[in-house]
Amino acid sequence: MAQRKGCLIGCGVALVVGIAVAVALVFGIGKIVDAAGKTVLEPEVYASVKAGDPEDAVRAKLPSGESFLKEALKEGGPVQPADSVCSWYIAGGDTAAGEETVYRFCFKDGKLAEKASYRMK
Repeated sequence: MAQRKGCLIGCGVALVVGIAVAVALVFGIGKIVDAAGKTVLEPEVYASVKAGDPEDAVRAKLPSGESFLKEALKEGGPVQPADSVCSWYIAGGDTAAGEETVYRFCFKDGKLAEKASYRMK
């Protein structure tokens, strides 16, 4: 009887651990999908804006850009213009293996001060 009880407890623990792993996996996939939705920008949108455009009009075309990927996208890019506020995005439809195109938009005094495109590994 004791052996059977130990087996049931072991199976119960394995079941709970398995459920926890499945929940963590679903949560992780959800976070990745959420981040992609907030940071992916189509090349057509990047091309449609130019320096000097009003910040409100440009930001209306952009996803929020707020995700855990933001810090990684900053690395390797050109120097940020002084006194500007920038947002970073991943180019949609970019298929180069191991590299991503990053779009950066910098705003100053209510206007798009600069936009930049660079490759990130």
